[in-house]
Amino acid sequence: MPLVRISLLKGKSPAYVRAIADGVHEALVETFHVPVDDRFQLIHQHDRDEFIYDADYLGVHRSDDVVFINILQSNWRDTQTKQALYRAVADRLARSPGLRREDVQIQLSPNGREDWSFGNGIAQYVKEGDA
Repeated sequence: MPLVRISLLKGKSPAYVRAIADGVHEALVETFHVPVDDRFQLIHQHDRDEFIYDADYLGVHRSDDVVFINILQSNWRDTQTKQALYRAVADRLARSPGLRREDVQIQLSPNGREDWSFGNGIAQYVKEGDA
């Protein structure tokens, strides 16, 4: 279960924000083989004075349309799969809602199976007898 946090400046339409959320989820389904109904996303829209970024870090020119996507996900995926996710997200968000690829920034935060509880105080990914 990835937990996705999407951060952007306030002022975009609900349809624009939903297109970002949908594109990220579709890319996760395609590249990480996440089940379609495994969707948990938090959208954070910020005022300009609390949204700080370097417009040209690493030679990538960002605009105020930049979107930060942080995905908390299990740590069993290889580098090639992660790179496929980055491309898939950028491709989808370029199509809809029309973001520039330069304005799509993704960070993965890996963790282990034992780090998830989906409710009821149980670590559902941990099998009986796992240490």
